[in-house]
Order: sequence, then structure tokens, then C-alpha cells
Amino acid sequence: MATFFRQCFVGFKVLVVMTVVLGVAYPAAVWGVGQVAFNDNANGQIVSRDGKDVGSSIIGQNFKVDDPQWFHGRPSAAEYDGLASAASNLGPSNPDLLTAIKERQEAVAGAEGVDVSDVPADAVTASGSGLDPYISPEYAALQVERVAKARGLLVDAVRRLVEDHTYGRQLGFLGEPKVNVLELNLALERQ
Repeated sequence: MATFFRQCFVGFKVLVVMTVVLGVAYPAAVWGVGQVAFNDNANGQIVSRDGKDVGSSIIGQNFKVDDPQWFHGRPSAAEYDGLASAASNLGPSNPDLLTAIKERQEAVAGAEGVDVSDVPADAVTASGSGLDPYISPEYAALQVERVAKARGLLVDAVRRLVEDHTYGRQLGFLGEPKVNVLELNLALERQ
């Protein structure tokens, strides 16, 4: 019986030590390294303007589709709610998804004054998280004339802004070129 209690006591001590090490010390060390070495990344890459936080460069924002003065991002299955981040889970042959894509294609084509076949895929499909902050350079280019006209700017000036806010492939070969919509819209507002 004494052996049993001794084993229980040793087990309890191991539990307490491991709880402190893995539940307190390790997370605190990871947090501390993140704050010192990667502060911007560890804190959500918050974007500020005039001392006020306006968003995150890694979370998509809802720029109203009916407001022509802004570049629009991808549709969101989560309605841009970070707490509800998720895809729609509708398969490629689901009639609801196909209907939504067709409606979005027609809306984008009408807003941009182009043929439905010229609408890029990222203009009508949500990302896996529903919070993708990027659009393709093709979708950004499609919106240049509308935004320039709504803001009374030269098309070439707006096109240059898109080029200045286009990121290439990571490491030169991973992924696709992309445009951060929040950063582009903030640059547009400074014009």
C-alpha cells in the first residue's frame, strides 16, 4: 500500500512539473520570443493610419461591393467574421455554389463593364478561410478603370498603385502574384 501512495505522489509531482513547464513556461517563452523577434507577425500585422488601427494585412476586409471608389476583395463565406473563419464547404458541383458563382460573375461583369468570361476566378470564389486579404493582379487590373473614374484619378496613376502593391511569388517560385486589397486601398486614399 505504501508503494501505491508513493507512486501516486510521484505521479502527482510529475503532473505539476509538466503542467508548469508545458502549460506556463513553454508558452511564455514562445510568446516572449515572438514579441522580441517577430513583433509585427506575432501581433497580427496590424495596419494603422493616422495612429488608428484600420485592419490587418493578413485578414481580408469588407470593402462594400456597391461602393465604386474602393478595390474589392474576394467574396467571403464567413462574411469577413474572423471568429467564423471557414469555407462554405460546398463542392464544385453543388447547385447553390454554382448559382452563387454565376450571380457573382454577372455582378462583377456589370460593375466593371466587361464580359462575364473576363471575370477572374478569385472575383467570384471565396478562399478556404473566407478571409483572404489578397486578390490576383488580374482582378485588380479589372477594377482600375472603375476606381479611377469614381475617384477622379488618372487610370495610369491607379494602375501604377496596383503595380506598386503587387507581390511576386514567394521565394521566386511559390504561389501566385497577389495584391493586398487593404494596403492598396490605403495607398489609394493617400492619393
